[in-house]
Amino acid sequence: MVKVRMKDVMEKFNLELVSGEEGIHRPITTSDISRPGLEMAGFFTYYPAERLQLLGKTEMSFFHGLTDEQKGERMAKLCTDDTPGIVLSRDMEVPEELVKSSKANDVPILRSPMTTTRLSSRLTNYLESQLAPNTAIHGVLVDIYGVGVLITGSSGVGKSETALELVKRGHRLVADDSVEIRQEAENTLVGSAPELIQHLLEIRGLGIINVMTLFGAGAIRNYKKISLVMNLELWDSKKVYDRLGLEEEYMKIIDSNVPRLVVPVRPGRNLAIIIEVAAMNFRLKNMGMNAAKQFSERLTREIEDGDEHDSI
Repeated sequence: MVKVRMKDVMEKFNLELVSGEEGIHRPITTSDISRPGLEMAGFFTYYPAERLQLLGKTEMSFFHGLTDEQKGERMAKLCTDDTPGIVLSRDMEVPEELVKSSKANDVPILRSPMTTTRLSSRLTNYLESQLAPNTAIHGVLVDIYGVGVLITGSSGVGKSETALELVKRGHRLVADDSVEIRQEAENTLVGSAPELIQHLLEIRGLGIINVMTLFGAGAIRNYKKISLVMNLELWDSKKVYDRLGLEEEYMKIIDSNVPRLVVPVRPGRNLAIIIEVAAMNFRLKNMGMNAAKQFSERLTREIEDGDEHDSI
């Protein structure tokens, strides 16, 4: 499935289409940007034709020093069937040789008033975001004290009701029911809601509610980095649950491992407060303050001291 086309880049950055309109729907398959400096000098052995090509002041200054024959040859080789498009920065004039090659091979030529470095940075960030590996998970994503908490569990366990209580307590909803997740970098997962259900919560017996309309713009977020997974499951009396918090469990999403806690659900347990405290405790652990580990160390010291007294 094609995620990004040249038309998307043109509209996103308000680029001027100079030539090659027939190729404006060409797909972009990699977030890497190429600045064809060596190619301008005639070295095309390792030309990354599948990348978006960016021509800046340096490349064009060198180009203008070539002979007419060399100019035509270099631009013809630059515009291939695999090249998604060529972008010129600083509103520079597009050479006739490039326009001719563009029309011959339907390679779109775009122009931007931005400086080359700034344009390269913005294009790379945009393409990395759009082309990042992605998946969708059934759950609820809430921003709690700056921690992105993904609440998972079987249907009907109370995920949406818990999210509603968290929103009432001042936290922010990102997505309900379906969470779209993309991996923007190593161990960096960003979750968002599908456009169709953005800002909406489904509560059984009540129906669909618009969180932004009811609680205001401060009650929602469009996206959030996922830092913690809270899995809700119905209480099983035969199962032994972690009571100290020393055991570390992870959930693998795409290529990242996210810390995961299992919370048993039964009448009388306030899940919203439990998840809220879990998020605060997660922040403390990241600051180096682990209450469970400190308790375990104190307990070990007490046992060792007791053994020493007994041996005396």
